[in-house]
Amino acid sequence: MEVFLGVDWAEDHHDLCLLNEAGAVLAARRIVEGLEGLAQLHTLLAGHVEDPDQVVVGIETDHGLLATSLMAAGYRVYAINPMSTSRYRDRHHSSRAKSDKSDAKLLADLVRIDRHNHRRAIPDSDLLEAIKVLARGHQNLIWTRQRLTNQLRSALREYFPGALDAFDDLHHPDALAVLSKAPTPTQARRLSTSQIKTALERGGRRRNLEPRAHEIRAVLQRPQLRAAELVEDAYGATT
Repeated sequence: MEVFLGVDWAEDHHDLCLLNEAGAVLAARRIVEGLEGLAQLHTLLAGHVEDPDQVVVGIETDHGLLATSLMAAGYRVYAINPMSTSRYRDRHHSSRAKSDKSDAKLLADLVRIDRHNHRRAIPDSDLLEAIKVLARGHQNLIWTRQRLTNQLRSALREYFPGALDAFDDLHHPDALAVLSKAPTPTQARRLSTSQIKTALERGGRRRNLEPRAHEIRAVLQRPQLRAAELVEDAYGATT
């Protein structure tokens, strides 16, 4: 005998609906997030089956601690795409309004009669999961850097266009080192070649220090459109 558990998950609670093979509701309840709620879920299922493999779970994610814990417990977990849930709701329910309780039953029904059209979630090894976490973290850092670089470019265009001429790549250590020392056109024009060279060294540059410092200073000394000094200072303090 199999039972079918729909889990409509949220940040602080999860709604459950348990069906038998005929589609009759065996139980429906809300559990809290965390170990306490997971214990409630296991207790509920223990009252209806003897083997975890008899439990088929429908949930709209295969990520996170809840889904991972369900797979680790030996339940057969199917990750249902939210678009599939929405289409199933449109076909089988007169009301298309979403509610946690009705969606938990819908997910249970979906894996009861239609799971062959969906992907069973397979737990990753610890190594693979760690690699995925690192890869997602790396991607997020790159995207964040690009977003901040775009914001910096937009701000410099408003008050310090010479910086855009001096540095093609605003997230390069050269640009960050010099702009940290002189964030306004007035401050930048006062920099000596020696000061720029020191900033480049602190930013990590080890080669071609003198030529690069001269090149940057020459660009920063060029005439450029200027905002009022108070406006420059305000931009410099907030950029």
